[in-house]
Amino acid sequence: MLQQPNTWVLRLVANSCVSLAAKMMKTDFSLADFQGDEGFMFDAQTVERMEYLILGALKWRMRSITPFSFVSFFISLFKVKDPPLKQALKARAVEIIFKAQLDTKLLEFKPSTIAASAVLSASHQLFDGKQFPSFKKAISSCSYVNKENMAKCTNWVEEIAMEGSESIWDYQHISSSGSEITTVTPRTEGDMKRRKINDYGTIIKTVDCPVSKRVLIHGPF
Repeated sequence: MLQQPNTWVLRLVANSCVSLAAKMMKTDFSLADFQGDEGFMFDAQTVERMEYLILGALKWRMRSITPFSFVSFFISLFKVKDPPLKQALKARAVEIIFKAQLDTKLLEFKPSTIAASAVLSASHQLFDGKQFPSFKKAISSCSYVNKENMAKCTNWVEEIAMEGSESIWDYQHISSSGSEITTVTPRTEGDMKRRKINDYGTIIKTVDCPVSKRVLIHGPF
């Protein structure tokens, strides 16, 4: 049976973690400011030794790697020239990632794989069927992506993205006289409704931008 650690050890670990966080944020602080009045007071040398133990356990990797770190990289593979459309794609991918993080099924995938799947799912919704295959090929051809894992992850992500896909923005995709226009229209909360993703052609909502803006994105893209 494992022995319960002493209370002072837990307090030392907690204080050392706070100290490390403050140093990462480059914030001026004093050990006395957050040690409290619980009877456990640690000197700077003791806290520093525990900090080294914590850093060793983390292999000195202090920066959290999340799917958000890879979104811009995968979007850059698409060569999208229109800034509003690129922003819409990024916003939709971020929204999908936020929803996906609540699903434990995705814990088996690397953050980069989740990001690639989210960007691919977002492009599935925001671009027409002619362009989606080229985007899929661009991501699949990336040497950092495991195709099998990405395909599996994308299936999960697409299911998650389709469930209650709501946002304050509504995208409408229009084809007329050989050109294409994507409109980004703000909607009020009361006007929110659910829509279904159709074969690569349906444009769905998303972008968390000021409601006062209306964006017209002209094509072909």
